Amino acid sequence: MPSGIALSANLKCPECSFVQKTEMPTDACQFFYDCANCKAVLRPKRGDCCVFCSYADVRCPPKQLAAQP
Repeated sequence: MPSGIALSANLKCPECSFVQKTEMPTDACQFFYDCANCKAVLRPKRGDCCVFCSYADVRCPPKQLAAQP
């Protein structure tokens, strides 16, 4: 994985606002995520590839790589 790529993110649940630091997969987008606090099943917003792109403070590694020059 190239340097400068974030491999973890702070994921904020849209249901209960709980924030959890989470490792992101490096080779795929994660479509579902279970909130550790309220147990809601998070799904990406329309147009996003994964829950990290929708609810985290950084985009997923595949999107970060695609944005590099």
